[in-house]
Amino acid sequence: MRVDSQTLICHCNYLTVADIATVIKENGFSTLEELLEQDICPMGDKCEACRDEGYENDGLNIPMVLSMVKRGAL
Repeated sequence: MRVDSQTLICHCNYLTVADIATVIKENGFSTLEELLEQDICPMGDKCEACRDEGYENDGLNIPMVLSMVKRGAL
């Protein structure tokens, strides 16, 4: 699946795929728990749709971005 890096994933904190991928890479996060608990760049802390089904119920979510970074797709 090809996802535009400027796709908004965390609407409450206005974070795109690229923003989230950068935080993951720069800080070496490898689990969703680590990523959601960090204080560097809050995400997934308000409406929580970005953790589960995605904002548009499309599956584009934080776990997807984490997975893509782990696979080297981002």
